[in-house]
Amino acid sequence: MGIGDAQVSAEDLETVTQQLGRTPRGTRAIASRCPSGHPNVVQTDPRLPDGTPFPTLYYLTCPKLNSLVSTLESGGLMKEQTERLATDEELAAAYLRAHESYLAERDAIESLGTQVTAGGMPGRVKCLHVHVAHALAKGPGVNPMGDEALALLKAQELWPAGDCAETAAG
Repeated sequence: MGIGDAQVSAEDLETVTQQLGRTPRGTRAIASRCPSGHPNVVQTDPRLPDGTPFPTLYYLTCPKLNSLVSTLESGGLMKEQTERLATDEELAAAYLRAHESYLAERDAIESLGTQVTAGGMPGRVKCLHVHVAHALAKGPGVNPMGDEALALLKAQELWPAGDCAETAAG
């Protein structure tokens, strides 16, 4: 599934509400699903229903994945990634392309009149959750920071596993 999901079902909205512990705002689409089939990333409108600008186009909703990404953040991954941006020209160029792609996609929905995207792009890594959400929504090769975080979780056999990988029918 993914961004092609034109309609967000009532069941999906209820799942996301349970995941977040609150009613989601500005949900446009389910951008990615865990192997079990439940949403793990939503695509949001560039403006919330009350008109507030919301530059975060992709929002991570899966509680298990959120927790695992928080562990990577607290372990210093964002600092290490930001430091590499200053010395690795190829990584910095790929990260700039991720920023430009994110901005173009959001602006195609509605321009906020700003070059601010999300997660610190393109100069630093500020929120790994945003990068993981972007990587899951767009697939490998678009957001190098999100791809790296997902690869670390998979290498450590932390995700997908457990509740996220349970069959929805089970």
